[in-house]
Amino acid sequence: MTAADARGTAHEHVRVVIVDAHALVAEAISALVARNGLEVVATLCEWPGLLEHPGMPVDVALLDLHLGDGVLISTKVSELAARGVATVVMSRRADAASVAAAMQAGARGFVATTDSPDDLIVAIRTVAHGGRHLADHRAEAWRTTSLGPGPGLGRREERAIVLYAAGRSIREVAEAMDTTEETIKSYIKRARRKYRTLGIDVGTRHLLRQHAEVQGWMPAD
Repeated sequence: MTAADARGTAHEHVRVVIVDAHALVAEAISALVARNGLEVVATLCEWPGLLEHPGMPVDVALLDLHLGDGVLISTKVSELAARGVATVVMSRRADAASVAAAMQAGARGFVATTDSPDDLIVAIRTVAHGGRHLADHRAEAWRTTSLGPGPGLGRREERAIVLYAAGRSIREVAEAMDTTEETIKSYIKRARRKYRTLGIDVGTRHLLRQHAEVQGWMPAD
């Protein structure tokens, strides 16, 4: 769908929710979306509370990849999809790995913050009508940078490594998860081993943080 097509369908009612970590950015996007004839149901700065918002479900969720809340993008996209909501991921990073993280999580579209306002509106309308939106050059990069299947982490392993990636100590992670430090060490060791089988090295804090930023577990530097 082109920008002209998007303007041509402006009379069609599309309900949108916007979730961005930065309040000013979220409000600016909200104003842009509303000016283009789309209904902004909610503008939020964090994931918690979105699924229970009284305006849900909507047609499309614009979701910041880097909310930094420790919740995997795949979890967010799948929970939205279960409610019939299509996701367009927005990202300050447009590298192939970030695109792959979003699209393989099940997002229907990807828009970088360096893209034009028209690109965002086209993405929303395309996704609302059941299509996918990904710029040609990013689609090519994604095809050559596929992350493959996920590591198959258990829920406790996933939670432990996400908290650890965010900078918490083993003791702090254990307290947050109400378990022992030895158990947390075991979760993290197993998670790292599963990533290693995929060819992804997260064996150091630095490498783990880099992976966490790409995956949207935490804010990008």
